[in-house]
Amino acid sequence: MSPLHSRTLDQLTIDDEAAVSGIEAYRLLKRAVQRSGLRFLVPGDAAAAISWDRALFLNLTFWNDTESADVLCDEHIPADVVAHVAWHHVVSREIARAAGPGAGGAAGLFFAESIASAFDLYLVGRLLSVAPDSDFITTQLPIIADAADLAGLPEVGFAALIEDVARRPEQSFEDLRALLLDAASALLPCHGPTEALAALEGFAGHRFEPLLHHFQLSNWILYARAYAVASPASDEVVRQMDRALRQNPDALAWLVDHWLTN
Repeated sequence: MSPLHSRTLDQLTIDDEAAVSGIEAYRLLKRAVQRSGLRFLVPGDAAAAISWDRALFLNLTFWNDTESADVLCDEHIPADVVAHVAWHHVVSREIARAAGPGAGGAAGLFFAESIASAFDLYLVGRLLSVAPDSDFITTQLPIIADAADLAGLPEVGFAALIEDVARRPEQSFEDLRALLLDAASALLPCHGPTEALAALEGFAGHRFEPLLHHFQLSNWILYARAYAVASPASDEVVRQMDRALRQNPDALAWLVDHWLTN
C-alpha cells in the first residue's frame, strides 16, 4: 500500500483550468485555497495512482477530515474540485467568524455543501456555450443527465432545463442552493422512509427536483447524523446568511463580494 502524502494546491497540476480561468469567482476561490494552507492527499508513489472510485469513496466517507481537503487520484486536481473545496473552506470560515470558534452543526454542513454543489451547476451554465469540450462539461453533464433520466425527466425536458441554466447561471445557482439546503434540512429529522418520502415529495414541481439525488443527499444526512453536534449559535448564523442570499437578486455576487474579495 502506498502511503498518502500531503500537497498544497501550488504543488499540484490543475486540470481543465483554461476553461474556467475567465470566471472571476473561480480565480478568487483558487486564491482562497492558496491562502488557506489547505493540503490535499495524494499517493506517495507516482506509479500507484488511486482509482477514481476509491478516491470518491474516501472523500464521501471522510467528508469533513480536518487534516486535508481531499484525497486525489494522483498529483492532478480538476479545477471544479478546487472551487468545491474552496467553498467548503470559505463558508466554514465565515460561519466560525460569526458564531465563534468551534461552532458547527448540521446546518453549517448543509449550508456549505449546498453552496459548493450549486456552484457546479453554475459552472455548467457558464461553460456550456464557451467551453463545451472542456473536461468538466464532457464528464459532468452526462452524469447529471443520467440522474435526471432516473428521476423520470424526459430527454427533451432535461435539454430545456440545461438551456435555462445556460441562460441564467446565477439564478440557477441560487435556486439549486436553496433547494439543496431545504431538502437536506427537511430530511435530517425524518425517522423512516415514509417520512423521508413525504419530505422529498414536498419539493415536487421545483425545476431542479429531478437533480436532487445527483448530489448524494443520503451522504449529507448520514454524515450529519454521525458527526454534527448541536450548535444553536451556528444554526442562527446560518439562518441569517441563508436569508441574506434568498433576499439578494444575485446571491452568488453577494458571496463573491462579501466573502471572496477581502
